[in-house]
Amino acid sequence: MTSGLPDRVDCAHLADNETVLERVYPLAELPRLRDLLADAQGSVHAQFAFAKLESGRAMATVAVEARPHLVCQRCLRRFAYPAAGRSELEFVGVADEAAADPGREVYESNDGQVGLRELAEEELLLALPIVAMHAPQSCGETANFEPDERSRPFAGLQDLLKKT
Repeated sequence: MTSGLPDRVDCAHLADNETVLERVYPLAELPRLRDLLADAQGSVHAQFAFAKLESGRAMATVAVEARPHLVCQRCLRRFAYPAAGRSELEFVGVADEAAADPGREVYESNDGQVGLRELAEEELLLALPIVAMHAPQSCGETANFEPDERSRPFAGLQDLLKKT
């Protein structure tokens, strides 16, 4: 995180002032991503644009960009994936009702405070593919692997049954 800048912020205060914040977080500092990445090199650039809704609630547009290294599940080689995501979040208290706009995600905050790193990490998780893969032509020969012989795991079972 950029030194000296707070990670937990008051979303209502920032929404009143229509504040736009930008942060850069090293991927190594995002614990929920660690198991999905080939390595923790690189960083995520996040932008948070706060605004006030007509209902009086605070909202933010969260946009992230990163190039994390993932492992291709087709050839098992690592590659840089161009991840980008953007979401609109409506901040509500724990006791509040659901959002009025179905096109906007609801984010619960206990005391009106939100963690920017947590928002950026969540958005980056949404931007990553469920199954990481290169384009088929980038995987090389291993992507077209087909066994020469058909596997028959129960071929010897018939002989065993005859012996009993």
